[in-house]
Amino acid sequence: MNQNTLAARENWSSICGPRDLTRVGTRTLPMAVLCLVVFCAFPSANRAQVPVYEVTPVESTIKFGVESSVPIKGTFDKWNASMKFSSADVRSGVLEIEIQADSVNTGSGLKNNKLKGKDFFNAQDSPTITFKSTKVVQTGPNTFDLEGDFTIRGVTKAERLTLTDNGKGSASGSIDGTMAFDRKDYGMNKGIPFIKIANRVEVNVSLKWKRISGPPPVFQQ
Repeated sequence: MNQNTLAARENWSSICGPRDLTRVGTRTLPMAVLCLVVFCAFPSANRAQVPVYEVTPVESTIKFGVESSVPIKGTFDKWNASMKFSSADVRSGVLEIEIQADSVNTGSGLKNNKLKGKDFFNAQDSPTITFKSTKVVQTGPNTFDLEGDFTIRGVTKAERLTLTDNGKGSASGSIDGTMAFDRKDYGMNKGIPFIKIANRVEVNVSLKWKRISGPPPVFQQ
């Protein structure tokens, strides 16, 4: 190393000592913090653009019925439902419903116990009945077909829930839908003595909702 190089290094050290280097690093810190704040703000902004809904069970109902020689219709008293969106597009919505099978209520204790038993809901071994949508297809200005996984008695199959959204663009409203399934597809092969029961079971949902944050979903029609 020549004398000129050594002299240059000594001059730099005398001009810019340790304290000066610290000040140089400190001056760059606010910019780094600003970048970090901006980066962290983007997820919050994205979340703000997603509709957030809440289902109000007190004003909602889940009913079922099957054609039979003696009327068999009822409701479920205990259940939970949620509507979640991953974007503002209404087709990104996911509807999940979880029903407590032993909360079936037909107005008759005899019918309730029969439906809770192994020949039908088998509530002891399979306490929940669930539906989770996997695809949303808009079929009209405010009508939809929800394809999803339906589980009852521990058996899961693809079913379709056809529904209408009442409250497009509003802060509150309801969705009313119908799903029909063949009970024998889920192992409910037996009947009730002296009562003729059809295989087709119809489920009707009426879910009151309110939008608690975010914009209304964007409909396609």
